[in-house]
Amino acid sequence: MRDGQKLAVIGVVCAAAVGAAGVGAYALVGGDGDDGGNNSVTGTSADGKPKSVETGPPSAEEVQSTSEQFLTAWQSGDAAAAADLTSDPKAAAKALKSFAKDGGATEVALTAGTPVAPSDKTADDASEASEDAASEDAPDDAAAEVPFDAVVQLAHEGATSEWTYESALTVVRDSASGKAVVDWQPSVLHPELKDGERIVTDAAGDPEVSLVDRNGVELTKEEFPELAAVLDDVRKRYADKSDGKPGVETRIVSGKAGAKKDADGKAAGNAENADDTAGRVTLHKVSEGTPGKVATTIDAALQKAAMKALDGRAKGSAVAVKPSTGEILAIANTPADSFNAALRGSLAPGSTMKVVTSSMLLEKGLAKSGAPHPCPKYFTHGGWKFQNLDKFEIKNGTFAQSFAASCNTAFISQAPKLKDDDLTKHSRDVFGLGLDWQVGTGTFDGAVPVQSDAQMAASLLGQGAVRMNPLTMASVAATVKDGTFKQPYLVSPQLDNRALAKAPRNLSPAVAAELRALMKTTATSGTAAESMASVGGDKGGKTGSAEVDGQKKPNAWFIGYRDDIAAAAVIPNSGHGGKNAGPVVARILNAG
Repeated sequence: MRDGQKLAVIGVVCAAAVGAAGVGAYALVGGDGDDGGNNSVTGTSADGKPKSVETGPPSAEEVQSTSEQFLTAWQSGDAAAAADLTSDPKAAAKALKSFAKDGGATEVALTAGTPVAPSDKTADDASEASEDAASEDAPDDAAAEVPFDAVVQLAHEGATSEWTYESALTVVRDSASGKAVVDWQPSVLHPELKDGERIVTDAAGDPEVSLVDRNGVELTKEEFPELAAVLDDVRKRYADKSDGKPGVETRIVSGKAGAKKDADGKAAGNAENADDTAGRVTLHKVSEGTPGKVATTIDAALQKAAMKALDGRAKGSAVAVKPSTGEILAIANTPADSFNAALRGSLAPGSTMKVVTSSMLLEKGLAKSGAPHPCPKYFTHGGWKFQNLDKFEIKNGTFAQSFAASCNTAFISQAPKLKDDDLTKHSRDVFGLGLDWQVGTGTFDGAVPVQSDAQMAASLLGQGAVRMNPLTMASVAATVKDGTFKQPYLVSPQLDNRALAKAPRNLSPAVAAELRALMKTTATSGTAAESMASVGGDKGGKTGSAEVDGQKKPNAWFIGYRDDIAAAAVIPNSGHGGKNAGPVVARILNAG
């Protein structure tokens, strides 16, 4: 019962058919009189004069008339008129209007069936129900129902469908006015609809999306399990940008966004604040969706080659990019279901960072390839004593020789001449490290924080607080090869008009050329030579071994390029970069 109204419900009902099927096809007996007719009570009108108010259950004629008027008004689109025939006009009008607007019901055809009484009710049960009819506590199941069939024409953004279902209404007497009215319940609209819920017809989530590589080859999680998380993320980000269309469904939703739910998942408190997306119940499928495609920059063949290059490594990751564009060609991780260290890892890059440091020293005039450059066994800065691998030294050597041999002290010796933020600014302004990259999936874009004293010196070697991953270090190699930072990306920015990160400036052509020469020397006669021996073309490389507290062996790093492909790999806790990560990069470059 609603709004404090007392509704007198049907008392004793005898299921005696009196004619053709339809409303009123039964006999009604009840009320307080012996003849089974309706009675009246005397109340007081607004002017103080007595007025007679009808009581007792509605007659068969009232049931038929009221139900037919309600159904006729509803199907004619007159929600206000239909609502006025109910016990709660305000709630009914709102629900009927929402059914047309939110539910997408453009036409409704309603056909009443034969009114039915409660099954398994004895005459004594019905008599007792009649005595309680005037009470607020009269049970709802004491009333007879008028079933009806609904045929609804649905439409949403060009999709149309016919929806057929069955529902029912109950006619009761309003104790205040004495009129026969439809006892308004949300279930009149649809038997599954409850308080605080509404019916909507809209898109059934995002369309199905298949992801393809740069050549149109489909990338599935089954064939490329190492890409599973990346593919899911890209699909989520770009489903609405694909050429697919979601299906359209008619559903029950629980009000609007924001409300808390009770233990059963229903909206608690004010239904106006209920969560519109929670607890959806699909009632009818209006149209099937059409799958769409989202193209990535991945090269499926190179992706397989990159994973094959990691065969035999318990753990490792690698990335390949196209220097001329920044397109990501391969993202390899092993185990396939492990954390995506290739894109999201945060590790010290070791001596591969010397490529960035060297470009800074060359720009500042603190180093020159053919000029003499110190490479002692030890160098102390900020209270720390630094040394080279196996404590080697290069007497009377050049900077090119120190770079090719990855001499630590050749770089640490320049720390006293640098400002604390020099490396931070250079890494960001030339190589784009630490900028906000818009790759098309989640990434960690490198960190070169400002350090001082010994920590600043360690940063020059890719240790201390410097943090990178194969994506950022592949980008470093690509920037050297192209001479310009091109932010790596997995999904074309043309798809969503996002702005890619841009480095504030480029290396001078002279410094870029000198840096490429240093990497070529390293790949042909330095620490990277053994790994890069099989790689032809215009090539360059750099090794790295990053010490990690608590590990027996350092993380092995390697970066390199050949023509228009650059790659980086890290093999944790494995040893020297040239022997452990170098072969991985070489196989990727040869396959590109």
